[in-house]
Amino acid sequence: MLSNSPRRRKVLTSTVAAVLAVGAVTYTGGSTAAYADVRTTTDSRTASDGKQYWVKNHLVTGAVERAAEPGQRKKWLLVWAGDENIADTLVKDVKNLPGSLTGGLGKVVNALPGPDFLAVIDATEGSPSYGKVVNTATVGPLVENEPHHMQYVWHKGDTVYAGALFAAATYAFDVSALPELKLKGISLPTNTLGGSVPDAYWTLKDGTAYGTYMGGPVVPGPYLYANGQTVVGNGFAGSPGALIRFDRDGRVLSQTSAATPQGDNAKLCANLPQLAQPTCANPHGIQAREDLNTLITSDYAEPRNIILDPVKQPSPYLRRPTVRTWDITDRDNPRLRAVSYLQDGPRADPADPLHAESRAVMETTVTNLPGHKGAFAQTMQGGAVHYTPDITAPEPRWVEVFDDGAASKAIFAGNDSNGGGSNGGWIQTSPDDRFLYRAISGRGKGALGPNDPGATGGVYVLNIEKLLAAGTDFKCRIDTLAEAQNGGAEADCPTVAGAVPINAGTPAAGPHWGAYDNFELGEDGFYHETSSPRRLAVSNYFVARSGLDGDHKVNVVKVAPDGKLTVDQDFRDEFSGQVGINFNRRDWPHGAFGNAKPHSELFVVADADVK
Repeated sequence: MLSNSPRRRKVLTSTVAAVLAVGAVTYTGGSTAAYADVRTTTDSRTASDGKQYWVKNHLVTGAVERAAEPGQRKKWLLVWAGDENIADTLVKDVKNLPGSLTGGLGKVVNALPGPDFLAVIDATEGSPSYGKVVNTATVGPLVENEPHHMQYVWHKGDTVYAGALFAAATYAFDVSALPELKLKGISLPTNTLGGSVPDAYWTLKDGTAYGTYMGGPVVPGPYLYANGQTVVGNGFAGSPGALIRFDRDGRVLSQTSAATPQGDNAKLCANLPQLAQPTCANPHGIQAREDLNTLITSDYAEPRNIILDPVKQPSPYLRRPTVRTWDITDRDNPRLRAVSYLQDGPRADPADPLHAESRAVMETTVTNLPGHKGAFAQTMQGGAVHYTPDITAPEPRWVEVFDDGAASKAIFAGNDSNGGGSNGGWIQTSPDDRFLYRAISGRGKGALGPNDPGATGGVYVLNIEKLLAAGTDFKCRIDTLAEAQNGGAEADCPTVAGAVPINAGTPAAGPHWGAYDNFELGEDGFYHETSSPRRLAVSNYFVARSGLDGDHKVNVVKVAPDGKLTVDQDFRDEFSGQVGINFNRRDWPHGAFGNAKPHSELFVVADADVK
């Protein structure tokens, strides 16, 4: 019955072998005419299964030389991207939509799996190679990783943690000598049998990290954790998920289930297959306040219902309305302190619970300054931003303080003011706690009914100074339809400081993820961290097999001191010349593997160039 029985170990081993079987696929490739002069280096590590795993750098010699101009220290944008293949275009094809697999010409472009990679892009403004891909660091032997998230912010000396959604692996990269990368280690599914489907990471000051694993223990049935927890799950990519702590080299330090002993609300938390104790524990977003010994995670969805394409969610209650707060005083033994249920708002429609304001809590973000204890949570399908003033409270009180509908027309004048189904993803407070950054893909055509035109996505910035200044006595409440469409009536409600469309006029083609540039060049010629970022990078891709694919572009957005936004017109694709780096291309430094899917990004500086 328990996880350490011989019979169970055999089942676990065979299950994980099936998960890793995709690694048997081989790929070929090399430099192309577009990248004729490529220098390769490979760094490999022996993983816990005794096999070799590697990162292979494909450094574009000319671009690297241009990027290394004397006297100019470099800033890099890392983009964690997956190779697109026939499985990714299946959803589009079965709906008779023009997918990138055929390009409307009936000719297969990328049918077979190829290598996933970290793209290294020159992000140094004024550089002759600005916006150029100078390296693609491919990972192997695993393919079909479905690269997902890294950590939210990078600080000097940090390992870069990068999750493989489908392969249930976590890569740990050394980025100290960019543009070249090394592999510090890899965590395989056999190392995290208590959880599956890694999502996001939060690094701590000691260089370790916590990661959210949305899916349940690898094998259905009871699983015994090292801390004494015994949890009954419904299998790989199911429920309940877990919180994993990693060391600097990607080795697992601890696994903790996100489940409560008594289970969660049966009416709001569906599971497939059904569990005796229903649970919403599928942690996705994760951020921490070390000074408060508190960490928060947001539950998004039972992930197998996204991964198993083209099967769609048979119940809106597989999308979660919950946020979990943890006591991390003992870093290796996090203790679940509270499970909070977000509330529906004035848009809630009993006939369409999927788009209620509480539904699908994808992300959460903490405040940063010592005088603040608050945090925000956003809902992807619910299209709302919720706030609690004190994450250290025994039972934090969450209130809706903004609706995506109130920013919709600021993003694009042709939008309506309905925030339901906005497909919001990234949300992040600025280091100085003045602004809240938010990326939304936008609403798909027909999402709210057959006559729904959909809505353009983009990026918006909220001024949150008054809300945070009000402390626990804040007054803001989004409790009328007018407030949902126009912003809160109370004086301390967040207000739109800036907004910009991405792919204006095209529904559901905006960004899913983003990162802020937390480095600026000092008078001493070195980079230093800043509390007032002036740039964001956003990527237009979610998960192809969910049906929300995007156009696979990465853009840079400039942020003015007052929060106003403009798309950087100089950050252009080296082949098309268009604004934004297009990951739908035939050639890469590692070969002619065609289209790729950019999910997450980080601004990073080589150790020698930052103080």
